[in-house]
Amino acid sequence: MTTISPGGHIGILGDGQLGRMMAIAAAEMGYFVHIFGPEEDSPAAQVSHRSTVASYSDQDALTAFAKRVDVVTLEFENIPTDTVEFLSKIVPVRPGAKVLEITQDRLLEKSFINNIGIGTANFANVESIDELVHAVKQIKTPAILKTRRLGYDGKGQVKITGASNLDKVWAEMKDTPSILEGLVKFRMEISVIVARNPAGETAAFCPVENRHKNHILDITFAPADIPDWLAEKAVEMAKKIAAKIELVGLIAVEMFVTQDDQILVNELAPRPHNSGHWTIEGCATSQFRQAIRAVCGLPLGLPARHSNAVMKNLIGDDVETWGALLEDAENSLHLYGKKEAREGRKMGHVTKLIPLSKKPKT
Repeated sequence: MTTISPGGHIGILGDGQLGRMMAIAAAEMGYFVHIFGPEEDSPAAQVSHRSTVASYSDQDALTAFAKRVDVVTLEFENIPTDTVEFLSKIVPVRPGAKVLEITQDRLLEKSFINNIGIGTANFANVESIDELVHAVKQIKTPAILKTRRLGYDGKGQVKITGASNLDKVWAEMKDTPSILEGLVKFRMEISVIVARNPAGETAAFCPVENRHKNHILDITFAPADIPDWLAEKAVEMAKKIAAKIELVGLIAVEMFVTQDDQILVNELAPRPHNSGHWTIEGCATSQFRQAIRAVCGLPLGLPARHSNAVMKNLIGDDVETWGALLEDAENSLHLYGKKEAREGRKMGHVTKLIPLSKKPKT
């Protein structure tokens, strides 16, 4: 096992706000961070020791980047696996290509989860209009048709009801390999974030409740208002996934809690996650520090929370409320350094801590 000591250099693939917060955490722990991504003056590069602006397919730039760092990690899961495999011949990459191969493809992801004995929504592979017609008969409606790759925040998805014109729906998907998922009647969406280091040590943050607006995370309540036994079950499921996928790093497991207290896994994200931002203020070890510990081969930190919390995203023009938010001295404001506030774009977040004796509801 390779341990990267403070003073070492960490490479991060991706240059957005998750990379930004990872870089800040790494610097606080004594590391130097080198960002690799396609954007000039990116949120992550603004706070990092060094940055390379290049395509993920630029092998010369990747080689120079790899030779400057001791370990590479990533801030989002859609980094090309070819990039990770290329880098891994020069420097350790955590998590590796195997994890990305599974989590980048919804069919492979859900099949993996089912194969280790964990439930998901019913699903079927769809690669043609005939397969879509057959899948709708099998899964029933309502259902959601999703592209197998690259969709996020509601992109690449179409809801199908009994009244849907399937020919029109498939035309909208442009013959893109997809997956049809049965619609889950849930009472709550939750997530569990787990870290795992090269020695196999795992540590999980408490399950949190996530509420969405226009398919984008709006607000997170920590912890989720569920019974202790159900919270423990969710954590054990997430830890099992981390172990079976041989994760080194951080993974967020998004789940549905059904009306009868069953837990179904929805998606996996092998990186820091929006629903874990509250840990910066609310936990002994934030998700970002934990990610750095894991990829550097260090013992994991204590994930226990010292406070309950509510975290709200600032989407698009919400960022203009920063002044009003700062008038409340209990708010912790985080802005991501993005120059243009577009509709649906995550510009920052705000966290408020709540005593452990009180439920984090608004």
